[in-house]
Amino acid sequence: MAIQLLFLGLLAASLDITESQSVGVCYGMLGNNLPSPSQVISLYNSRNIRRMRVYDPNQDVFQALRGSNIEVMLGVPNSELEYVASSRENAREWVKRNVRDHSPDVRFRYIAVGNEVKPSDTTLARLVHPALTNVHEAIAFHGLKDQVKVSTAVDTTLIGVNFPPSQGAFNSDVRSYIDPIIGFLVDIKAPLLLNIYTYFSYANNQRDISLAYATFTSPGTVVQDGANGYQNLFDAMLDVVYSALEKAGGASLDIVVSENGWPSGGGFGATLDNARTFYTNVVRHVSRGTPKRPGKAIETYLFAMFDENNKEPELEKNFGVFYPTTQQPKYQLTF
Repeated sequence: MAIQLLFLGLLAASLDITESQSVGVCYGMLGNNLPSPSQVISLYNSRNIRRMRVYDPNQDVFQALRGSNIEVMLGVPNSELEYVASSRENAREWVKRNVRDHSPDVRFRYIAVGNEVKPSDTTLARLVHPALTNVHEAIAFHGLKDQVKVSTAVDTTLIGVNFPPSQGAFNSDVRSYIDPIIGFLVDIKAPLLLNIYTYFSYANNQRDISLAYATFTSPGTVVQDGANGYQNLFDAMLDVVYSALEKAGGASLDIVVSENGWPSGGGFGATLDNARTFYTNVVRHVSRGTPKRPGKAIETYLFAMFDENNKEPELEKNFGVFYPTTQQPKYQLTF
């Protein structure tokens, strides 16, 4: 009995470690009532949140992160894509100033070159691939290639066929944009960063998507796709993109869920209870993988650390998992 209990305890501990290591939280800063960076880093540490996504290089945040051992996904903002895409020298300067000068005191894990750039945006879309290649070269130039992966964050609007998951495919009119990015990521063995929101899929299509399916509470299989059964929308959306990658030459790629969350107010179905259910269940779930990739933990970043009161529309103000003024949790999540 003692041996059995020890085994179960070790198993439970390993599952907790897997979950905590798989889940990070996005640190958005579009609010006028947010804690200082040093307070935020202390909160990450006190809650055992070991991974962070920041959307732009903030020197105060870097200073607060020093020695924290928190792994960071750092964004090259869309507003800086032209700068790093225009020359290798610019990219090397950007990486020196924002990465190398802070490493290894700050543990950079990914550089997200652009966020949700639309292929239809003729100004930005043409910049993403050269920006990726220049930043990757700059990372290597500064001796960080083995420590930092370079990628870009996309959203699910690039998908043209989204049902069933095995038939997932990119929209034909985005292939000229996404295919070179996929080829680049395959070559450098970096994951695709993907922002997934089951909330928006549910709110925009209540006829076909139930609240239970979107919040991991369906009692059984909702979608049967060949041998794979789907009990939650998160897995289905992720596997749609895996299927699309397979059809576009990216079968070897992993996906990192660089944003996902549920608002607690400001829109249909945006309640504290629904958000609590979603966040609690996604944290529990990601260590299990998806039907296409069972048992492979899904590296996932919750959006976001705090409600951000400078965002618009109202819905966008309500994605925080902590209250900014008190730093108290909205939901009792175990990281």
